[in-house]
Amino acid sequence: MLPEGRQSEYLYSVPKFNLETNDIDDFLCELKGFHYQFEDCFQRSESRHHFFRYMVGQFGELERKSIEPIALAVDGGKVRAMQRFVSDAPWDDDKIMNKYRNLLVEDLGHPDGVLIFDESGFVKKGEDSIGVGKQYCGTIGKVENCQVGVFAAYASPHGYALIDKKLYIPEKWFTDEYAERREKCNLPSDTTFQTKPQLAAEMLRQIADEAIIPFRYVLGDAVYWNDDLVQAIDGLSGVTYLLQAPQDTLCWAKQPVVVKKTYRYGGKQRSRKVLSNKAKEPISFETLAKGIHRYFWYRRKVSEGTKGPIEYEFTRRRVVLAKEGLPEKAVWLLVRRTLEADPKYSFYVSDIASTVRLDTLVWLSGLRWAIEQCFEETKTELGMDQYEVRKFPGWHHHILTCMLAHFFLWHLKIRLGKKSTSCYALAA
Repeated sequence: MLPEGRQSEYLYSVPKFNLETNDIDDFLCELKGFHYQFEDCFQRSESRHHFFRYMVGQFGELERKSIEPIALAVDGGKVRAMQRFVSDAPWDDDKIMNKYRNLLVEDLGHPDGVLIFDESGFVKKGEDSIGVGKQYCGTIGKVENCQVGVFAAYASPHGYALIDKKLYIPEKWFTDEYAERREKCNLPSDTTFQTKPQLAAEMLRQIADEAIIPFRYVLGDAVYWNDDLVQAIDGLSGVTYLLQAPQDTLCWAKQPVVVKKTYRYGGKQRSRKVLSNKAKEPISFETLAKGIHRYFWYRRKVSEGTKGPIEYEFTRRRVVLAKEGLPEKAVWLLVRRTLEADPKYSFYVSDIASTVRLDTLVWLSGLRWAIEQCFEETKTELGMDQYEVRKFPGWHHHILTCMLAHFFLWHLKIRLGKKSTSCYALAA
């Protein structure tokens, strides 16, 4: 959420969503035009009708937007038929996603676009839903029985939307104990365990290889500060990252001296790199930050809260990351701290060029709100967290329809030329 008074210091501001029902003369007619573009993604006409009815239900004023209430509320809806459609009927998922991204780039595409990776949890009862288990659920801020999805969002001067999703399957689901559950949930047999950063890296490579959506920056929280995602970004030309990192990450403020040490092992002379005797041990980001003199901190207003402006202090340092006790590479470290007497610190690592001003890093550090808005809007207004499907295809199909529905509203906003305000209300 960018403050109005400081927008000139950033590359651009991201508009907020503000579309209400009375802005649209014939909502269903607009929705039919949107759905017409996906007709060839389904083999049967029944599936096309279910696809339309399901999204109609997501826009309805239902207390709960799972399959049964939707089927009972929309014209021609049948509960079992719609359940089969979501979880078992063939969808051309790749074709739908390709069409969706081509539509999205027409409305939201920008050469300085930002990809944002984050996860969202879905609290669930029981043990039969695909990927469910006791794990940290960011939605409620604690460990709970839930499913976790890893998502990619896109933000630009024109808006924001989710553009990809993958369900995180905990490692225990790949043990023999879970074989029967994997089969019941229709988990593809060639699926292997992947960490969250690995899922994010796979999505990033697919998005880049597809070359439909232009982007220049990649953002993520500390969960995604990992070699898998960083190496995937490093392999892309002209793309810069700003990833939040843990406070105990080790670094040097200056490049330490490394020497070659020889030794004998197995009757052969070998060598390895070690720190010189004069080199200091690496320190944590937190230790480094607490030692920076107040002169080097810059106060910036990052958003307007309900009780007034929200401000932090920022500074940046060129540091050398430590890996297995040795220097790895030099990066920019952006540090943010609160204004309290005993401040709290946040840390961000970036490979951005040294000529880029601090304000650009500050701007990037605040853009993760866009994916948080995607989660909030799709959950509160479109029922993204109210599904009751248990199978792997069902989860992906439900989430995909929520992504499409959310973008459809952005398309209407842009088509109607409605200006942005501070309102986040979605059309019901």
